[in-house]
Amino acid sequence: MKVKRKNKIDPNFNMSSMTDIVFLLLIFFMLTSTLVTPNALKLLLPKSASKTIEKTTTSVSIDSLLNFYIEKEKIEEENIEQEIIKRLSNKEDPGIILNAHKNIPIEKAVMIMDIAYQNNYKIVLATSQK
Repeated sequence: MKVKRKNKIDPNFNMSSMTDIVFLLLIFFMLTSTLVTPNALKLLLPKSASKTIEKTTTSVSIDSLLNFYIEKEKIEEENIEQEIIKRLSNKEDPGIILNAHKNIPIEKAVMIMDIAYQNNYKIVLATSQK
């Protein structure tokens, strides 16, 4: 007579718990990868339909004749960094809005962006509406 055992091991493997773990890991990595941002300046591109919602504390303008202005005051190019630092030294979460004429050499706009990056200021490039 054959006796049946109660502790019989099932030879089949259940994959449902393994797929749950894989999906949870997939969701975790998808969410965390979207939160990683590279070290880049915060910029808006010319001709945008969006509005600026960042809180900026001063504006720097460059006209077509390569004259530099902070707010409405004309500043020499050599003194622009010292003047920006002086105006933003006691501000909380300092930021700059850059108003650059569309025909200026890109080096002039990049110079202002470098000043902002070196001093940990936020910078936004002003655009015109479409």
